[in-house]
Amino acid sequence: MTLRDPFAARVCLPLCGLLYSTASNAQLLGGEVHGNFSMDGQYYNADEVINAQKPPATWGLNSWGNINYTTSNGVFKAGMRFEAYEPSLLGYPAGQPYKGSGIGYRYATFNKYGLEVTVGNFYEQFGQGLSFRSYEERYLGVDNAMDGVRLKFTPDTGIVLKGFIGQQRFGFDNGASKLSAGQGIVRGFDAEVSLVEAWPRFFPKWGEKGHNLVLGGSFVSKFQSDKNSQLVLPENVGVWAGRLNYTNAKWNVYAEYAHKINDPNLSNGFIYKDGQALLVNTTYSVKGLGISVGAHSYDNMVFQSDRTAPSLFDLNINFLPTLAKQHTYNLAATLYPYATQPNGEVSYQGEVFYKFKKGSAIGGKRGMKLAVNWCGAWSLDSLRLPNDTVHLAGYRNNRFLHPGGRQYFQDLNVELRKKLSDRFELALTWINLFFDIAQVQGKPGHPTIYANIAVAEGLYNFSERNSVRFEVQHLNTRQEAGNWATAVAEFTFSPRWFVAAMDQYNYRGSVCGEQVH
Repeated sequence: MTLRDPFAARVCLPLCGLLYSTASNAQLLGGEVHGNFSMDGQYYNADEVINAQKPPATWGLNSWGNINYTTSNGVFKAGMRFEAYEPSLLGYPAGQPYKGSGIGYRYATFNKYGLEVTVGNFYEQFGQGLSFRSYEERYLGVDNAMDGVRLKFTPDTGIVLKGFIGQQRFGFDNGASKLSAGQGIVRGFDAEVSLVEAWPRFFPKWGEKGHNLVLGGSFVSKFQSDKNSQLVLPENVGVWAGRLNYTNAKWNVYAEYAHKINDPNLSNGFIYKDGQALLVNTTYSVKGLGISVGAHSYDNMVFQSDRTAPSLFDLNINFLPTLAKQHTYNLAATLYPYATQPNGEVSYQGEVFYKFKKGSAIGGKRGMKLAVNWCGAWSLDSLRLPNDTVHLAGYRNNRFLHPGGRQYFQDLNVELRKKLSDRFELALTWINLFFDIAQVQGKPGHPTIYANIAVAEGLYNFSERNSVRFEVQHLNTRQEAGNWATAVAEFTFSPRWFVAAMDQYNYRGSVCGEQVH
């Protein structure tokens, strides 16, 4: 949003005046300045063995630093982030490229009497993100920060109202503003109420017994002009969503549903079909036992502020969580991580955690922890409509939450964790993967990956401040690049320093036989 927009001028100028007045008084109130910075570099060499070509620049460097100011009473906050990509690391980010240096994020926030006003850049999320999520994962190259105005209002305990309007960050270059913006305008509203917190006198027994129910709803729309000479495209596209979260001492049940009106775009082939998404997660936990199950179905839920966005990594308004386990071990997390298929997928997950008691036959002197997780994702159970020249819906979803005929992903993993002495703890993990790399990573013609990963992790504490942690990992597959081995060593000198080293080796062949799937 820029001040050339009359609406932006009417909204921003009074707010900026209010914030300027507050900032002037902040000198008398005192405050604090804090921040952080990071520099990540890569040095490139040509490698004839794997046919890796050296880029024109020998070095790649990503750098950024945050500076934030907060008054002592917390009423006023302001900050900025300076970014430099000289040049950016190869393959970073996955979407629109970054280059140059400049201010990539700046904001000012006023918060008093339950009202919070932010002008400039901000991140926000409604529910689990099915309707809206603006967030940053800097080391993954994800940043769809909003640039505009956001209001938050808490009229009473347990009630939160939010509203915003603005544009999304799109790339980074050396332009005058240093920050490119998407074409579309995004606006949204969200309301959430915690019944027990907001109205305790109506639910006295719930409060006494630890029960609570949180209800929420949101509406988000984008505006983009229709400049297509062949199609009549909707200029305003909306998504509405509703959610609930029930909790007590043992149970946590969360469900969210979103519906999107027809949104012809480059990703779905410009079909005029409504989209819908359902996400359900349930957990049960008592001392020593935890059980979690979940399911979701996403149908035509790509929602971007530019209908012709160059890739699915750019200008995403919403976020569709995956049910795949988020591994922390290098081989499982970097080689074959599963990514949600927003145009259509059905997924299920189940996990059991159990702690064998100390002194039991299996737990031994110090007990033992066992975690078993399974998750899988499939295509939609749908039927293509090639002769639909009237509605241009593209396809029909036959059965909601029912998997289709093509499996995209499956992960079965088991982890054992045991303390062998007062100083030494050992964890053993086995992971079995089924990975449709042609679909998930967009590599048509590539065979499906069947892989087994074995990991041994140890932690030895020399003292309360000094420790060493190691990992030994091996991945076995007969597809794509073959087998991999990884070794990690990490020395910690608390509370301020740690030193880590990692080596990864790729080699052909198979040493573990056929993979299980």
